[in-house]
Amino acid sequence: MAKPKKIFKIIVGIVVFFTLPSMLLYGFIYFKYNEDLPTGIKGAQAEQLATKMLNALNHDAYKNTNYLEWTFKNRHHFKWNKAKNTCKVYWKNYKVALDLNSPAISEAFVNEQKIEGKEARELIEKAHSYFNNDSFWVVAPYKIFDAGTERRLVNLENGSKALLVTYTSGGTTPGDSYLWHLDESGKPKSFQMWVDILPIGGLEASWNDWTTTESGAHLPTFHKFLVFGIEITNLVGI
Repeated sequence: MAKPKKIFKIIVGIVVFFTLPSMLLYGFIYFKYNEDLPTGIKGAQAEQLATKMLNALNHDAYKNTNYLEWTFKNRHHFKWNKAKNTCKVYWKNYKVALDLNSPAISEAFVNEQKIEGKEARELIEKAHSYFNNDSFWVVAPYKIFDAGTERRLVNLENGSKALLVTYTSGGTTPGDSYLWHLDESGKPKSFQMWVDILPIGGLEASWNDWTTTESGAHLPTFHKFLVFGIEITNLVGI
């Protein structure tokens, strides 16, 4: 009987060894950063701040941008025909030609060979999820007036004003909220997130290293999130 007990102790020791540091780290981050979703006020002031934000980013230029291309974290590459609302998504040896208006007619490829059936449907679904997430880190400021959004003005403790945007529908995770922190011109500096995929509310990511595309749209090329960096490369907008 001694041998099974010894094995059990070893297994428990291994589990504790690997999980305890993660639990301690999560606890530290939770108590340091977790915040309740702030309350804000709907109305004219919120709409004015949202409009100021779009004007600071040359929203008209973005609306007239027909094509966007970028690489997200050196993992996923996108060629988005914004005018037709189609996008080619590349990762590893996969390619998916997404039709964002009619997902059912999207096509999936492995090593340039078209595939059908369940595997194709799974790849199309994954590519759509990649597009929803990765494009948000590129064009989120331009989506604050999307259908299903609500905007509220939040007065911060330091006396400045921030814009709380809640997505009540659409995307991959409807119900997510973002609190945009802006500079004096209205350009985003960062946002805090209350999103379904994160167990901690209020985590902040920067929006910086902006670039102006050929079309005139202002887009970010880097986000700092905790100790991580989210890099946007090969960015093209025409």
